[in-house]
Amino acid sequence: MNSDEGEYRIARFRERLARDDVAELGVRAEMRGAAVVLTGTLPTADRRDEVLRIADAELSGLAVRADLLVACADPPDRPEELL
Repeated sequence: MNSDEGEYRIARFRERLARDDVAELGVRAEMRGAAVVLTGTLPTADRRDEVLRIADAELSGLAVRADLLVACADPPDRPEELL
């Protein structure tokens, strides 16, 4: 696969993330060598799984490395203990 085809597929992946039910704009996808690297922070593990499912569908045949973090924005469930 040439780099132009890889870039085209990455662009399709980005468009799908932006317009589908996911509407996720916080994920970056870029070619680094022979692999596509996904980076970003997502609000839930379910959202991360959905992004990875879309990446699997749109980028199949390409090596994909995901560095996607899940940020927990929930308030603490107990008071902080100070010593």
